[in-house]
Amino acid sequence: MPTARRLRRGLSVAAVITTTLMCTTVPAQAKSDFSVKPFMGWSSWSVQSSSHPDYGTKWLTEEHIKQTTDAMASKLKRSGYTNINLDAGWNANWDWQFRFDANGIPEADPERFPNGIANLADYVHGKGLRMGLYGAAGLPRAVYDQNAPIRGTDCTTQDIAVQPLTPTNMWGGDWKIDYTEPCAQAYIDSIADQFASWGVDFVKIDGVTTDNVPDIKAWSQAIDQSGRKMWLTASAWPIPREAGEGLRPWANSVRVDTDVECYCNTVSSWQASVDNRWEDLPKWLDVVEPNYWPDLDSMPISNNTGNGIQDGINDTERQSVMTFWSMASSPLYVGGDLAKLDAKATSILTNREVIAVDQAGVLPTQVTDGSLQVWKKRLPDGRLAVAVYNLGDAPADITTTWDRLGINGKHQVRDLVSQRDIGKSDNSWTAKAVPPHGSRLIALSQR
Repeated sequence: MPTARRLRRGLSVAAVITTTLMCTTVPAQAKSDFSVKPFMGWSSWSVQSSSHPDYGTKWLTEEHIKQTTDAMASKLKRSGYTNINLDAGWNANWDWQFRFDANGIPEADPERFPNGIANLADYVHGKGLRMGLYGAAGLPRAVYDQNAPIRGTDCTTQDIAVQPLTPTNMWGGDWKIDYTEPCAQAYIDSIADQFASWGVDFVKIDGVTTDNVPDIKAWSQAIDQSGRKMWLTASAWPIPREAGEGLRPWANSVRVDTDVECYCNTVSSWQASVDNRWEDLPKWLDVVEPNYWPDLDSMPISNNTGNGIQDGINDTERQSVMTFWSMASSPLYVGGDLAKLDAKATSILTNREVIAVDQAGVLPTQVTDGSLQVWKKRLPDGRLAVAVYNLGDAPADITTTWDRLGINGKHQVRDLVSQRDIGKSDNSWTAKAVPPHGSRLIALSQR
């Protein structure tokens, strides 16, 4: 270790100790508490990822985010959708070169966001909504090359990189951070402090592998010390399952599946890759919990009519998405152009009885797997929510018996999608002629 680096580290240790002593009266939390229910909102990545000529990465601008904010406030806010989350590119120019300030902290591209992030957050908050930003695990190579001074320390960004330089995250695009260096936490703190000063409410850290558990821990601690409550999600395409336990103390949600987007001229398609969710969620049910929600990625439910980007899945599949995400108590966030939200999408997204299944904050149990699946979960009001899915290519009847559900006696059956009671049964229920990729969602109650 160079002498100068050793000296700077010694000075920084003293600064960190002093700060710690000053803050000992504030109890540290592992992460912000979002244990009651998962968030609801929108993410920009679905339209950014599309090859549709009117969208793509250049779509991400202040004007479009304000239009999206207005659309959410008028169409979805009353149903609980509140998050406006900016994904990758908010600090990149049109050529996808990323901007950082003199301290290595990401800053908004002035052409995309001429009035800055704080101004945009004020606009979003003024509509009664919340705003989120995106980052990636590791130390950006440009910040390492910049050798930026880290706020509040005598260190620079080159002092906190593992030596020899080691690629990290799922792209291998950034340098691994050495968290045995006190200034490493100080660097992440400086970013969280900047986000807090702008009014950020949500942070997505992407590209997370098992190697990046320390990055999520550092971000969680940085958010805590910033004094602002922020949702922290660990993301990748997907997070490796072996990272699940290590991330649980630090992240509020974890991406358990691949990108839902098809990277084509629509948002998604059934096989690229909506249908992966039914295979992948069960692998995570033994580790996720309230305040560590299973993130199934954005919902391709926005627009299948008129102008603008199309969802790429039909109305039957759209409803299955809403039903499966809700049964999972996954964050419910839309991917698409909210300014062109069609009537059917609005109807699906704002169904209060289906939303209530998600917002109950209860994780499900898979009763049967395969092409005809049955899932259940007990709701806080005592009712049993039951969902069936036809993942095959032909219509099918799907029967579930009370003994498979662990119940007995006569139960009232309510269809939550149509919001109507459909009679009583005392030993089983059959969903008739469920179409390919279709679903049914009911609640069973003894009354």
